[in-house]
Amino acid sequence: MLTTSADPRLWVSLTRMASEPPPPIREPPIATFRIVALIEVLICSDFPTQLAVDALLRAVGYGPFDAAGQLRVAYVVNLSLIDTVLLLAFVWMFLRAHDERPSDVFLGRRPVGGEIRLGLPLIFVALTLGVAVLLLVMRFAPQLHTVVRNPLQALLGSRRNAALFALVVIVAGGIREEVQRAFLLHRFEVWLGGGLAGVIATSIAFGAGHLLQGLDAAVTTGVLGAFWGLVYLWRRSIVAPMVSHAGFDLLQIFQAFAALSLRV
Repeated sequence: MLTTSADPRLWVSLTRMASEPPPPIREPPIATFRIVALIEVLICSDFPTQLAVDALLRAVGYGPFDAAGQLRVAYVVNLSLIDTVLLLAFVWMFLRAHDERPSDVFLGRRPVGGEIRLGLPLIFVALTLGVAVLLLVMRFAPQLHTVVRNPLQALLGSRRNAALFALVVIVAGGIREEVQRAFLLHRFEVWLGGGLAGVIATSIAFGAGHLLQGLDAAVTTGVLGAFWGLVYLWRRSIVAPMVSHAGFDLLQIFQAFAALSLRV
């Protein structure tokens, strides 16, 4: 009969290995997290995604202008909606990659109903703020009025176009831009210098995205972006700024459409 005997030194070694704590997991340096956060911010800044969608639309033969040199309504709608889907996908992917819950970032702990009720009067706060900024620009810096006629307002000549733009401002304005703003502010707060730095950076970028409508419009939208960013930091929920933003844009469309209708 065969017999085996274990080496006592082996048992001592195994016992020591079992009793020793596992080696600590080495965390990446802080600079790595900051670089990753900066890359995510740049990707979700809207410029890369809109450039990609614009290139795609041009590749299939659908440019922004028609034969008469007029901006295409369908191009603006498709660009805005496709970019919305793409940007929301990136935001969700980046949050999940860091084991962050989107509901924590975008909704916080406040009841949605209460945030909606707060957002409704903030529509008129945003409207008052926008008018005040425009009046100040007209009074002290009239040279910033670089576009005589807003090219987007010229596209609201029919009820169909007005309805399409209403869809765009709700989805691409109220939803996409406020999700985007909250994500960027969240990244700034944790890794890139704090919430105030995030408000300044995102507001400048938000205004720059409206340069097509003139420098005065860019300044106004930048200030409004700062307002909605501060509301998010105050409430830790995108619901109130989303309602305010969408409502503000809808009022702008209604005003522009009514003005064009009266001219006809």
